Amino acid sequence: QVQLVESGGGSVQAGGSLRLSCVASGHIYSDDCMGWFRQAPEKKREEREGVAAISPGGGSTDYADSVKGRFTISRDNAKNTLDLQINSLKPEDTGMYYCAASRWSCGSTWAAWWRYQFWGQGTQVTVSS
Repeated sequence: QVQLVESGGGSVQAGGSLRLSCVASGHIYSDDCMGWFRQAPEKKREEREGVAAISPGGGSTDYADSVKGRFTISRDNAKNTLDLQINSLKPEDTGMYYCAASRWSCGSTWAAWWRYQFWGQGTQVTVSS
């Protein structure tokens, strides 16, 4: 069993920054693809948006077009942590942010929520204009 716990969310003004963190415990393997997703208030789980993913060794990252240049994903396998640095926040970035782990490689479908077997409870990010 894998447990993921996110932290770092909050309420900020547009243009601000946040750093989200996720701590993993349980049977996390170094070859797991890790990702961050977000879910807007009116959206269903199936509509979660993949914002970033990182390969097991951290050498490869993927980002949604809407966040490229503003979000940076990183991981520390020795500490079982996953971070998301968010800069230049916009109101449309508002949502619940989830950390997720997949036993499959990231691949071209990294942003598909159904590829991830393990999820955290989420941390809320609210951006005001």
